[in-house]
Amino acid sequence: MDTRIKNTLSKLIPDNLDCLIVSSAANISYLTREISRDSMLLLSKKENIYFTDFRYYEEAKQKFKGKFKVEQISGSMLASIAAACNKPGLKRVGFEEERLTYRQFRLLKHRLNEGVELIPVSSYIDAIREVKDKDELAKIRIATAITEKALSFAARMLKPGMKEIEVAAELESFIRYNGGRTSAFEIIVASGRNTSFAHHLTSQRVLKNNEPVLIDIGTDYMGYKSDLTRVFFLGKIPILARKIYTLVVKAQDAAISRIKPGQPLSAIDKAARKVIIRAGFGKYFGHALGHGIGLEIHEKPSVSAANPEVIKPGMVFTIEPAVYIPHKFGIRLEDTVITTKQGVEVLSGSLNK
Repeated sequence: MDTRIKNTLSKLIPDNLDCLIVSSAANISYLTREISRDSMLLLSKKENIYFTDFRYYEEAKQKFKGKFKVEQISGSMLASIAAACNKPGLKRVGFEEERLTYRQFRLLKHRLNEGVELIPVSSYIDAIREVKDKDELAKIRIATAITEKALSFAARMLKPGMKEIEVAAELESFIRYNGGRTSAFEIIVASGRNTSFAHHLTSQRVLKNNEPVLIDIGTDYMGYKSDLTRVFFLGKIPILARKIYTLVVKAQDAAISRIKPGQPLSAIDKAARKVIIRAGFGKYFGHALGHGIGLEIHEKPSVSAANPEVIKPGMVFTIEPAVYIPHKFGIRLEDTVITTKQGVEVLSGSLNK
């Protein structure tokens, strides 16, 4: 049995569950080791069933032969799952409470036999996914390498007169030509005052001389994501912008220096925030320091002052301190790290620092 399936099934035992309905696309991808498309999964000790429709049925049968029973739905996905759950011996059915909608819950409950109980569970698989295995780390490394190449390309390409949206289009194309499946999310290209918006919607604004250009970009490689942010300057760098840039670099360095197994994630956030607060710019850094990354662009763990969870070897997350000054500009530097038994490995970080 696949280790990922085995580890998930072991989590059912303390809650006395007979099976688990997996509806999260990321969790299905994790358990099957294939990108999930319009599917659901039912895990139990007796058999593991992959539900999908006509469009993906034949492909799934080939990929999962000997691993999962593949069932083609004809009509409602939930009706097919309910029929499987109504088999003798399945009384306590777990479901991902954060992933299944209330409407889906009601439809499923309506189709279950009397005596079959739906049990909400939280973060069974998400918790396992916090620590990446070698295969996952290899894919994240490749995704990050492609993204770094894209940023190097951006450094050569950027020039006054280009539109933000044009830059994003060139980068999207670059990612695909260099091995990425697609960008990991909608690429952010912000210029001038637009850099003061933490998640600016890339626009038709024209890049101008003597102003910053912030690029937040990631690559999807075989389902696994990367996420990096860099700030470039066209022409001269204003004195205040240079000061803030240096401050943000210092804050990021302070955070990275604290990363090691057993350290609370909250301490990492506090280390970076302390640097920015002491410089008098604390009110301009309003979001968490970072987030986990893997099959989803934002996943566990959260690197925030509110998260007491301790760091474990194999965790992958971003470190992205920032200062956003309204009506002027913003500086954010984002890198991805892997925690190791000895401390930390920075997957990115050599560019534009």
